[in-house]
Amino acid sequence: MKNAWILLAALSLTSTGLVFAEEGHDHNEEGHGQEEKGHDDGGHEKGGHDEGGHGGHDEKTSDAELSETQRRMAGIETLVVTRQSLGEAIRAPGEVMLNAYRSTRVTPRIPAQVMKRHVFLGDRVKKGQALVTLSSVEMAEAQGALLETEVELRRVKKLGRKVVSERRYVAAQIAYQQAYAKVRAYGMTQKQIDALLKTGDAARATGEFRLLSFQDGTVISDDFVVGELVEPGHVLMQISDESLLWVAARLTPEESARVQLGASARVQVGQRWLNGTVAQARHTLDEATRTLAVHVEVANPDDSLHPGQFVSVIIEGKRKQEGIVVPLAAVMRAVDGDWQVFVESVPGRFEPKEVEVLQTVGDRMLIEGIPAGTTIVSKGAFFVQSEIAKGGFEVHNH
Repeated sequence: MKNAWILLAALSLTSTGLVFAEEGHDHNEEGHGQEEKGHDDGGHEKGGHDEGGHGGHDEKTSDAELSETQRRMAGIETLVVTRQSLGEAIRAPGEVMLNAYRSTRVTPRIPAQVMKRHVFLGDRVKKGQALVTLSSVEMAEAQGALLETEVELRRVKKLGRKVVSERRYVAAQIAYQQAYAKVRAYGMTQKQIDALLKTGDAARATGEFRLLSFQDGTVISDDFVVGELVEPGHVLMQISDESLLWVAARLTPEESARVQLGASARVQVGQRWLNGTVAQARHTLDEATRTLAVHVEVANPDDSLHPGQFVSVIIEGKRKQEGIVVPLAAVMRAVDGDWQVFVESVPGRFEPKEVEVLQTVGDRMLIEGIPAGTTIVSKGAFFVQSEIAKGGFEVHNH
């Protein structure tokens, strides 16, 4: 009888312990119960917590859902991709050079002495701004003649046609016009001549005059010193607009034949890439390199390019290849190093899609991996990528 009671008590304790063990599995025996509950409530995989019960996800959110306000603030734009053609990529070394069509040289037209400089090397100047003051014996004689003929013309006009003969009147006009044309030809501007004539004094004919800038730009060179005597044609200064430069890409004659004017190009400067356009091509070979120079026009708003700088150039050739062509900014590197774009699966929701880049020319890429008609992020891809890396949004939080 005593043994029967002992057996009954043991069975009761064992049964109770089993019940507790099962209930503990649903709550917190080493956190396993939380893992299963978390899987049911939040959709994470079982085992998302470690043995110590600390939180941690095994996989991150693989898409992003953005509101219209978020897309607008991040500057996100989309496009529907289509099959297009993209020319071959022709690679060549290049050298930055001044845009000759946006450059001017400042030279005297007569022998003169440099009296004063008004700007210095590297200064930015405006069109019509005074650059240098010169003095010339020829200019002094021309100025004196202008003042004398101007006085004579005023005199005959004041006397009138009834007193002055027609011949004298015409001669005074011709003499004045010739003297005026001479000082203009020597380098005086209309404004400078008007200021001289207002004095009405031949003693003011000092021979001094100013050379002005023909354009907005930067002083690239100033090869003179004050007091120097210079001859006609001597380049005192060179002014250039460096906001739009040329890159001379050196191509073989065969490569040059596959390039057309207006083709897009990319210029590598260090780690940066700048977009450009083929503006012109030479038709004579360089005697030393036996190459042809193709001028790629490149915008330089931040003054990062400088004449004489060596760069690498990629130009789009005439040979075309068909495929999905997307903007350069639409393609990003994934964490594993693969290329990817962000596809809009439903309005406002974006998910990465791995693609293969076939070639890059200018600001466009030829890719494969997505069909025509797919909507992708064309601007703001970096923002979408960074947000996905964070693990999701409040509006789409797992």
